[in-house]
Amino acid sequence: MTATDSSSLPASVTSITLPGREVYLVGTAHVSRQSVEDVRHTIQAVRPDTVCVELCPARYQSLSDPESWRRMDVYRVIRQGKAAFLLVQLILQAMYRRIGDRLGVQPGAEMLAAVELARTHGAQLVLADRDVQVTLKRVWGGMGWWTKMRFFGQLLWSIFDDEEVDAASVERLKESDALTAAMAELAEGFPEIKARLIDERDRYLAEKIRQAPGERIVAVVGAGHVPGIVRHIEEPCDLAPLEEVPPPSPWRRAAAWLIPALIVALVVLGFFRGGAALTGEAVLIWFGVHGTLSALGAAVALGHPLAVLSALVASPFTSLNPMIAAGWVAGLVQAWARKPTVADLEALPQSILTVRGFWTNPVSRILLVVVFANMGSSLGTLISGGWIFAKVL
Repeated sequence: MTATDSSSLPASVTSITLPGREVYLVGTAHVSRQSVEDVRHTIQAVRPDTVCVELCPARYQSLSDPESWRRMDVYRVIRQGKAAFLLVQLILQAMYRRIGDRLGVQPGAEMLAAVELARTHGAQLVLADRDVQVTLKRVWGGMGWWTKMRFFGQLLWSIFDDEEVDAASVERLKESDALTAAMAELAEGFPEIKARLIDERDRYLAEKIRQAPGERIVAVVGAGHVPGIVRHIEEPCDLAPLEEVPPPSPWRRAAAWLIPALIVALVVLGFFRGGAALTGEAVLIWFGVHGTLSALGAAVALGHPLAVLSALVASPFTSLNPMIAAGWVAGLVQAWARKPTVADLEALPQSILTVRGFWTNPVSRILLVVVFANMGSSLGTLISGGWIFAKVL
């Protein structure tokens, strides 16, 4: 095998020599026109046996079939407790789409170019990334309640952020110094997220590329993953632990039942310490604070009046039962009261590009109702629980 002269390849390409094989990592920005050209140039010059792309089957399907939104079952998303995950995906997609629209580049265009060129040249295609749902669940499961609130708050704020991004600034994101600084900032603010979103996927991608067949391999990955892949690609890695969705910790499962039990115990104790008056006051606090904050969350999401009312009524009860959430009830009522049409689902990718669209599209509004009503309910548990504790003890 004769290795391709690296000097003839774009600067974004990193060449790695493994026993009997040559790997060419193309570090890309996912909304960069230059990245598309770098991918084309590299694959045409290398003529690889295999092309690896930073996609999982779900993301590949989404990129290759833009009409997949119309087949989404919103009711199933809510019942399976996936509304928050889907909302996060929509927000991230909106961020990329806004930048891509300004630059005239479809987000993920470099990945689609790699897929098409692999077919053209008869190369084997390897979807090298971990399933996006597994990644999101591992990220979410590794965060505490307060970290989740901060992270979600920053994501929501990004909807309102309309900072101009030009082509030059996107290309600067691919410079190693800028990427190192960005990763350091992420690690400082949310170390739990970086460990699962970046570090784990560096190892996962490295192993999938290492296992790829053929003597010449081109791997198209986000530039931020290149240093980690280079670091890990010669080390065999067991992928099974990285594909597991860890169950809630025993403490977290116990706390889900312990907190409601503690609230009930405080209400009962209030009866013995202050009679029916104190018990009634504690119950009123629980219902009033919970119902108000959860209903307020649904209202902020511009939920249907019936959805707001359902959050008001359901929250005090669902907070005592970890098996169901107030946001699920409110979301299902919202979906029933304003059932999304096929046209709403088709319009979703375009609607999420603006704040107004995010709040007015019936599909994204349902997700906002679920998440905001749940956030209000969680906050209600903290406030009313502390208030009752102070009253009784």
